Amino acid sequence: MSPDVNEFLTFYASPLGEVARRLIGRVIRARWDNCVGQSIMGLGYAAPYLDRFRDEALRTLAFMPAEQGVVNWPASGRSSSALVEPDMLPLPDGAIDRALVIHALEAAEHPNALLEEIWRVLTPGGRAIVVTPSRAGFWARADGTPFGFGQPYSRGQLRTLMRESLFSPIHWAEALYAPPFKRRFFIRSAPAFERAGAAIGMPFAGVYIVEATKQLYRPIALRRSLRRALPTLSPALAPAPGAHRVN
Repeated sequence: MSPDVNEFLTFYASPLGEVARRLIGRVIRARWDNCVGQSIMGLGYAAPYLDRFRDEALRTLAFMPAEQGVVNWPASGRSSSALVEPDMLPLPDGAIDRALVIHALEAAEHPNALLEEIWRVLTPGGRAIVVTPSRAGFWARADGTPFGFGQPYSRGQLRTLMRESLFSPIHWAEALYAPPFKRRFFIRSAPAFERAGAAIGMPFAGVYIVEATKQLYRPIALRRSLRRALPTLSPALAPAPGAHRVN
């Protein structure tokens, strides 16, 4: 289950949403500090985090799942957003250098298929950053934010999922240590919560942020949707044995 696009817009226009965008975006930007000449794809609802890459990337795409809905992005100029099926992206193999997955994995019916499709469109050596709600965090238990929907993950579950989909994690981080309260005190205190949580390794961060590289040591497994055997088709009208031709 995932919020629709209007709920994402409302959340990220709020003070609490701005705090989440800033704190998560800081970690993403620290990992991808230079994307000059690269192609970047966002999958899920990544638009609030893609703006910082537009001026340097060769191209930046915002793909949004069909069940969620789509919004025009960027707000001005030619649109770079599209409505997609997450496990059937409209891209050729090896077309993307970087993939940012946020508000997508926890809502996916088949998370392995989603990651396998990202693997397919990444270039050799391409990287993906996946942001998911943490099972131990307060944000996964709050229905008033997009992080409170879908399936939250533990670190072990996320590591296993990444490896099954032929991704090798190279960096782990956490964000959103402050509770998801809308009161002014908590919003103003969020940066202090973040510094303290990161410094002492508090166990209740709201999201995991994992960066992984595409492994190339064996071909990726076929997607589950393609493994299903096609039904045997027969013509709707077939001549009966011994039927006579009518003149």
